Amino acid sequence: MSSSPLLSRQLFYDGKPQPASSGKTFQSINPSNAAPLAEIPVASQSDVDAAIAAADRAFPSWSQTPPIARSRILQKAASLLRERNDEIARVESLDSGKAFTETSTVDVVTGADVLEYYANLVGGGGLNGETTQLREDAWVFTKKAPLGVCAGIGAWNYPIQIALWKSAPCLAAGNTMVYKPSEFTSLHAQTLAEIYLEAGLPAGVFNVIYGAGDVGGYLTSHPTIEKVSFTGQVSTGMKVAGSAAGNMKYVTMELGGKSPVIILPDADLENAVNGAMMANFYSTGQVCTNGTRVFVHASKKSAFEQRLLEKMQHVRAGPLFDEATNFGPLSSAAHLEKVTAYIRHGIETDKAKLLYGGLGKPQVSNDLENGFWVRPTVFTDCTDDMRIVKEEIFGPVMSILYYQTVEEAVKRANTTELGLAAGVFTKDLNMAHRIIDQLQAGITWVNTWGESPAEMAVGGWKNSGMGVENGRRGIEAWVKNKSTLVDMCGEVPTVFAKL
Repeated sequence: MSSSPLLSRQLFYDGKPQPASSGKTFQSINPSNAAPLAEIPVASQSDVDAAIAAADRAFPSWSQTPPIARSRILQKAASLLRERNDEIARVESLDSGKAFTETSTVDVVTGADVLEYYANLVGGGGLNGETTQLREDAWVFTKKAPLGVCAGIGAWNYPIQIALWKSAPCLAAGNTMVYKPSEFTSLHAQTLAEIYLEAGLPAGVFNVIYGAGDVGGYLTSHPTIEKVSFTGQVSTGMKVAGSAAGNMKYVTMELGGKSPVIILPDADLENAVNGAMMANFYSTGQVCTNGTRVFVHASKKSAFEQRLLEKMQHVRAGPLFDEATNFGPLSSAAHLEKVTAYIRHGIETDKAKLLYGGLGKPQVSNDLENGFWVRPTVFTDCTDDMRIVKEEIFGPVMSILYYQTVEEAVKRANTTELGLAAGVFTKDLNMAHRIIDQLQAGITWVNTWGESPAEMAVGGWKNSGMGVENGRRGIEAWVKNKSTLVDMCGEVPTVFAKL
């Protein structure tokens, strides 16, 4: 595609593109070939102040707009996203390095689904409170009020999807937002802002700033911001959450994981291998919920490894827009260095058995050889104390661990500070439910992996997060409660009466 649509990106607030006052820019890079895509302006503190002020001005009117009217605008935006799916997905592929076969079928689509879900929810009375008759002449009722100006901090692995996961419930609930995408994948943000505007969203309700962690830090600590929604790595999330909580801001944190996949002896081998591969190599392993610790019963060792090796031949690196490509590069040079260091550590220090892949790049055409490519890698005979087993790699690196009893597998699966996702493969659904109940994770799957529909609330346990996104519970993170007791008896009882 022509590069011209990608050359211009600006801040977006008060309903229009705005120049940055910092005079600084950073480059958006195509991970598949390391070629520059666009110059992105860095927001100065005064730019961030201006975006927040625009959101603050827009809040009174938007928060008082009837939910059904907000719903119609968001429905229109969801429709526009679907109409422009392929166009947006192409840019998403260039920016993130993900194959077009993925971005065109998942990224925009699932984001639009969440937007539509929350539009339907609020339009159908989803923000209604509760009413309780306390006694014959007294009632209690509750109302849900929007929070105010909220900050959304996006991640680089699912750029537009995450932007929609944050902005959809935020705006549906009557809040306004200042959104900062990751500095590694920023191209979607202005497009989303323009779609919202075209759909009828008033100026200032959704605003975009750009920059690295210092810009995000200034945004999230700003006194006008009432809520921070962050997606990213655990260490950064802890800092953001600590700062926000210390200033009495609401927070939602969607952080990292080191999720277990438990494959029982009776599991269908084909499904188990397919599930493990989806849990490790989809999006080149750059998924927070990835099941990178694959627990296989010792009796299935040979069969599982053999079938996995046969299927690894179907992981195809190549040009992003080739229909056969299902495996892209990593997102950046820095991330390639990190993942490569983990693979090297697994080979040289952890001494894990390398079953497939390893150091070096997959075979790609000459025009892609400068890209941030890594080989899909499988380690086996792993032990729980290995660094590649304990730490989140966020790349296409599978660790296979063998166990003897289900009790052992569950105990080892839970031996981690993280608790984002977990899953089990078995034909015994009663056993599956018993295991799922014991796994310390906020997102769990049985005989599948990775699907996260709009209707499903998702969030991590332990150090993997705080709060949930999506589903009916997701809207609760964007409202505050007001309870009122109305007494109709006509007199106020008092202990301060004359004796």
